[in-house]
Amino acid sequence: MTDDAMITAAQEADVVARALPYLRRYAGATIVVKYGGHAMEGSLANEFGRDIALLKQVGINPVVVHGGGPQINAMLDRLGIKSQFINGLRVTDAAMVDVVEMVLSGSVNKQVAGLINRAGALAVGISGKDGGLIRARKAQRTIKDPDSNIERVLDLGYVGEPAFIDTRVIHALTGAGLIPVIAPVGSGEDGETYNINADTAAGAIAGALNAQRLLMLTDVPGVLDKEKQLLSDLTMTQVKDLIADGTISGGMIPKVETCMEAVTQGVKGATILDGRVPHALLLELFTEGGIGTMIHK
Repeated sequence: MTDDAMITAAQEADVVARALPYLRRYAGATIVVKYGGHAMEGSLANEFGRDIALLKQVGINPVVVHGGGPQINAMLDRLGIKSQFINGLRVTDAAMVDVVEMVLSGSVNKQVAGLINRAGALAVGISGKDGGLIRARKAQRTIKDPDSNIERVLDLGYVGEPAFIDTRVIHALTGAGLIPVIAPVGSGEDGETYNINADTAAGAIAGALNAQRLLMLTDVPGVLDKEKQLLSDLTMTQVKDLIADGTISGGMIPKVETCMEAVTQGVKGATILDGRVPHALLLELFTEGGIGTMIHK
């Protein structure tokens, strides 16, 4: 072995040795991963598949919940269907929900499962409608008229939120050594299909599973302070204070609220991290301090 090869081998051995305490910490743990954004593109997608497979191979039980907004937009454009968004939620009529389900539960779901399968693990793609996994209710949102200051209820169509998570199908898959890959659509009381925000679905599933960690891959590093520096560790009280003083604002608010709800339901820690970073999941789980913002009690 050459000197350079010896140095490389020693560095790789050092990485494994440093990761060992974290491997022990998460052995047998359930970790829910929300997968979306730029992490679904190019080489990052293949790395994501390998990283999820690795988690399974070292004794962790990963559960993947994926989004697919860009893919839905592309299909709607091909079909000539216009989208409207209100407060970040896609208004979804009866025709559009069929397209949403087709894309999320079809092509995107199988693509994500395929990434993991090609990496050597066994992943099974399902939707929230399979096995009654996600029972949904119509999402209720209100907006305030800036002139009259009167609130009115928005009708978002077939946009839903989880009412109940039946974890039996997930336990059946993980118990058989499989990795569930879940598309965020659910069934209403009358069998209607609801489009559910992937962050919200992942948080509800993590809470119902009493997962040790919820990892939300996003296109931002995490929660930043007023100087744009990453806040790596926050209690729920601190998060509420940061929302109150305006440090946390805009689209980050629903993400941290999802994390807080998951923690309230029993998740040990919920982390918002940058999916654009190669091997973000491994860096978050197996290094001191991680790379994102973890919210906990």
